[in-house]
Amino acid sequence: MTTSSRVGIVGLGLSSPLGADLDGAWARLMAGESAIGLMSFEGLPDIAAARVQEDVAAVLPKLQQVGTERVSQMALAAARRSIDDAGCGPWADAERVGLYLGTGMGGASTIDSAYAALYAGRRVPPLTVPTSMVNAAAAQLALQCQIRGPVLTYAVACASSAAALAEAAHALRRGEVDVAIAGGVEAVLTKGTVAAWQALRTLAPPHEADPARSCRPFSPDRAGLVLGEGAAFFVLQREDDALREGRRIRAWLAGSAISCDAAHLTNPDQRGQMAALRRALAAAGLQPADVGYCNAHGTATVAGDPVECAALRELWAEAAPALRVSSTKAAHGHMLGAAGAVEALWTVLALERGEIPPTAGTQALDPACTGLGHVLGQGERAAGLRHALSNSFAFGGTNVSLVFSKAE
Repeated sequence: MTTSSRVGIVGLGLSSPLGADLDGAWARLMAGESAIGLMSFEGLPDIAAARVQEDVAAVLPKLQQVGTERVSQMALAAARRSIDDAGCGPWADAERVGLYLGTGMGGASTIDSAYAALYAGRRVPPLTVPTSMVNAAAAQLALQCQIRGPVLTYAVACASSAAALAEAAHALRRGEVDVAIAGGVEAVLTKGTVAAWQALRTLAPPHEADPARSCRPFSPDRAGLVLGEGAAFFVLQREDDALREGRRIRAWLAGSAISCDAAHLTNPDQRGQMAALRRALAAAGLQPADVGYCNAHGTATVAGDPVECAALRELWAEAAPALRVSSTKAAHGHMLGAAGAVEALWTVLALERGEIPPTAGTQALDPACTGLGHVLGQGERAAGLRHALSNSFAFGGTNVSLVFSKAE
């Protein structure tokens, strides 16, 4: 183990509805743009959704595309970008490189197609199992990027990739690996998955005047979440290793914590959320007032938003009005298992650039969500921002809070 236990972020990679280029996607986010639009499936009501527009299949030769599906291809696109951004590879010792990936549903389109074929009396494709298994994306990344250390998949619904980041940092601090590739991916915009979410009655109906405003976190007229898809990956190293190898440290993953509500499968719980927040701050050695920005989980559900705001207000106390808060889901939808990683990436860029992105779709606040420094409409400058956090609170009761610090 090296002398420093600080974990630095040395590479970032993205595949999102706002784009894959970090500068371009960030500019759209800061301007308050939304990538949410209408999406149609035969036999179902139209939905509001945010889809990745790039050709993610192009990351593989045509012959290899047959054995992979969209979720794995999207993960590979983002992970390769993070590795390129870090200037890593080929690995000096591939057995000292670990992969920590979060996803909620894995190969949703493969499962959807297989059931459609079965019930129509057609042949189920022979690669259905290896293509749809929840660890398929991680297996493909390991194969394509020659990662021979621990390759792990975390599936705790909307907290999956945030948990993957937390566990990757722990593995580095324990000396289990020297380089950690960590992040998440989700591609669930399929007919079967959409029908299941519609049955749960948590999806927001498309906004009549402007579908881009369908997701309105913290707003009094919010009507539910909007599905999105995407991927984000990080390359993490211990401080001494990164500096010795001449890598730029973009930010520090200063602390993390994971808790479980143990209260309800789908309803949020303030006590459980506060436990994750409190312990993440303690792990980072910070007080609430030290943290200037929170990328909130903020799904725009009627139940969820007030609970998260109450947790932040209670913990931040008199410092709550100064805590800048936004939910970037208003711009790119809820990416489920990929949400934690994508929103952590925005949090790192906020620290790096001294800017805070807005909650794009919201024009007024629900009284239950006030008392915090909400950033609405367009982003704002925050030159003095030193510490920020990202929340991911999941179905099943898993809560993950990640604390990041500016690299000085």
